[in-house]
Amino acid sequence: MTNEHTTTGAEAITNDDVISTLNNLIETCKDGQEGFKQAAEGVQNSQLKTAFYDFGQQRAQFAGELQTLVRELGGDPETTSSTAGALHRGWINIKSAITGQDDGAILNECERGEDVAKNAYKDAVAMNLPANVAQIVGQQYNAVQSAHDDVKSWRDAANNNASNTATTGY
Repeated sequence: MTNEHTTTGAEAITNDDVISTLNNLIETCKDGQEGFKQAAEGVQNSQLKTAFYDFGQQRAQFAGELQTLVRELGGDPETTSSTAGALHRGWINIKSAITGQDDGAILNECERGEDVAKNAYKDAVAMNLPANVAQIVGQQYNAVQSAHDDVKSWRDAANNNASNTATTGY
């Protein structure tokens, strides 16, 4: 058995590239975990509160799975998110949205953070990752995409309710 990766038209990537990609996804998951926790604490709607706590737990689980893969590849897994990373990944404005206790604003920020997570996973899935890594990243990407779609749907519904209330006065 060799340590070379086969290519299927895509650029071959090194073990260090795989570890770097996984560490980026770990930071993304950690940012989402914290962002969803803050969102859950800030929303009034109990169903949203539960969903956000669940998504936060999901991201913690994903980070753990990715950390295990990094260790298996001989790397040093990321264990935290970074403030700069949180800003880059779209979750930094969640604090100001929570201050206003506005579910619609909180959903807007969650959707923005989920856009960034979805794109990070999309980029990773497009890479020529080793099969075992690609399988896990692909499964997580599908779950992130589903969470993104849920958050977007809730955000759109909240924004429609807010505009209907504003125009009708009810």
